[in-house]
Amino acid sequence: MEENIQGKTPAIISYILLVGPLIALSMNSGQDKTAFASFHIRQGLGLTITFIALGLLLSNFYIPMAVMSMWIGISVLAMYGMFTAVKGETKTIPLLGNLFQKFFKNI
Repeated sequence: MEENIQGKTPAIISYILLVGPLIALSMNSGQDKTAFASFHIRQGLGLTITFIALGLLLSNFYIPMAVMSMWIGISVLAMYGMFTAVKGETKTIPLLGNLFQKFFKNI
């Protein structure tokens, strides 16, 4: 585990839901682009899109327990991703992480 990994800041920022992936994408563009940051940006972007999709789906129904479960689940996955970025690891998010890597492979 390397302590001074390039791209750590955009990797961590990418897990801030909604705006984080956009900020991280702009930080990781051009000559400063790193594979480490790109990996975490794909994970954060996928998590944000999942959050929006589930939110839109659940907004059609009045089920407070389902909404609370979604918030808790997404928050736990975002914290997991953020902690792996802080530790300098490239572990996928449980359940959906491999799909995010495939869907957003061009990032």
